[in-house]
Amino acid sequence: MNATQPPHIVYKPVTGRGIAVDVRSLHKVHGRGERAVTALRDVSHGFAAGSFTAVMGPSGSGKTTLLHCAAGLERPSSGAVMLAGRDLGGLSERQLTLLRRDRIGFVFQDFHLVPALSVAANVALPLRLAGRKPDAGRLDELLATVGLFEKRNRRPAELSGGQQQRAAVARALITGPEVVFADEPTGALDRASGRDVLALLRGAVDGMGTTVVMVTHDPQAAAWADEVLILADGRIVDRLTGPETTADTIAARMAALEV
Repeated sequence: MNATQPPHIVYKPVTGRGIAVDVRSLHKVHGRGERAVTALRDVSHGFAAGSFTAVMGPSGSGKTTLLHCAAGLERPSSGAVMLAGRDLGGLSERQLTLLRRDRIGFVFQDFHLVPALSVAANVALPLRLAGRKPDAGRLDELLATVGLFEKRNRRPAELSGGQQQRAAVARALITGPEVVFADEPTGALDRASGRDVLALLRGAVDGMGTTVVMVTHDPQAAAWADEVLILADGRIVDRLTGPETTADTIAARMAALEV
């Protein structure tokens, strides 16, 4: 790879398992006129169903914008996003909200738990907002899976950062989403807590068939993924899969890109 002038690479969708999220020729510009900034430049990629993808790149490379467009949180300036079999471009804001609520889970660096609610109530919140009564057995099982069953009645302030993020992961999974989008989920955690959260995301892929798309700056976090996309200047410039997704290999590719 030419690190000084990264090539413009468009990857074909992965075949065999089907595609959970398909982005096609995405272009995203923030602002207008002289202040316009191009965040994505003709990005195309198919995220395989039941896979774990890490998205990396230098600051300003477009990785968070790609995640937001793929999740329907932002609309691209041009191009298309197919998610859960639906073209997001043709949906109204209300339809997008309902799709995100029922079919997508989110995990952010800042946990976004409701301080006044217990752990159990925070995890069940997406169902409550949808007017659905949580299944007690399913809720208890999920709390046990993330190691918080004994703390189900605690408030977020009574938990460590790692425990709060594990609650956030459980909340993202409670609706049985097809795709979970995670934006720097370990960025505010120590190494041990980060490993716990990554193990939960990996388990959701392997045990539940969930598709996970995670933005991260950490090669060790990215090494948990099945594939790693590296962005620079709004384009996909590298892709690692299988045995290539080791922390050392990922770090070396990122270092070469910085040069």
